[in-house]
Amino acid sequence: MNTFDPNMPGAANGSYFALPFSLQEAEIVLISVPWDVTTSYRAGTHMGPEAITEASAQVDLFNARVPEAWNIPLATVPVHEELPILNRSARKMAEKVIQCWEDGEDPGNCGLGDVLEQVNQACARMNRIVYLQSAEQLRLGKMVGIVGGDHSVPLGYLQALGEHYGSFGMLHIDAHADLRKAYEGFAYSHASIMFNALNTVPSITSLTQVGVRDYCSEEYERIRNDARIAFFPDESLHEDLYEGLTWRDQCHRIMESLPDQVYISLDIDGLSPDLCPHTGTPVPGGLGFQQVDYLLYLLASSRRRIIGFDLCEVTPADNDPWDAIVGARLLHKICCYSYLNNKK
Repeated sequence: MNTFDPNMPGAANGSYFALPFSLQEAEIVLISVPWDVTTSYRAGTHMGPEAITEASAQVDLFNARVPEAWNIPLATVPVHEELPILNRSARKMAEKVIQCWEDGEDPGNCGLGDVLEQVNQACARMNRIVYLQSAEQLRLGKMVGIVGGDHSVPLGYLQALGEHYGSFGMLHIDAHADLRKAYEGFAYSHASIMFNALNTVPSITSLTQVGVRDYCSEEYERIRNDARIAFFPDESLHEDLYEGLTWRDQCHRIMESLPDQVYISLDIDGLSPDLCPHTGTPVPGGLGFQQVDYLLYLLASSRRRIIGFDLCEVTPADNDPWDAIVGARLLHKICCYSYLNNKK
């Protein structure tokens, strides 16, 4: 850091925000998971981590709420060498299964049962890799952030967090509820991450969902009948705004549903699609950038402890870095507030 000048343009070095910290020096480490095997509408989220890394070199590292934000010891874990290869091969197989569903057929009746099982095995392997990577960093005393990739990728990390911290709650910002069981037959679908988290990580005691605006009747029944779930859908949030309830008051209402230890899971499509037009499954409506920023800042300033986070579903487009630009700035906000929170 003796030669690092935060007032100068970032010099891309393969690390998020072009920071020079080593893994040994870091207090926050970011693990990239380039993955989009089960993406059901538009693929491309496997390119998210690299695009965010590139865009992050242009982020000004000043934050008026966080003293010396540019000096937060943050480092990047190298991408596991197996993940890109595994993603490519499994994605090709998954596309056959997805096409079968789109043709109105059950993959089991199309001779794709073995293919579906191979996809599920590949996803299970990805979960294991993420678990091992994150568990190692937790043992070293680091805070871990996962950068996806589609939203299926943090499951292994959630399992490691449960073993390390015990009980915790989740703040889940997303356009989708992600409570479908094995969507399209994929046991670890991006549309099933919260179903899998609640069903396989007993340490998760609560799930607070914010900004959701696209969900099925089965998910709605789960939301209504699972006492662990607090639901703040996009429609209700906007109705309350129109009727005079300030965003500050709504944020405090959201935080009241959270326990002492909180994990942040942020799907970029929870924001308005003008901020993420190329994400895999965009939905009209959503939160503004400053709304999310303010909610995260209030959470960081509260008595609760942030124990980890993920940012998923950022999909870059050819010759249009906008999604990655937004994702990089949102990632820096999360890192800043998580660091601030843990220094209280």
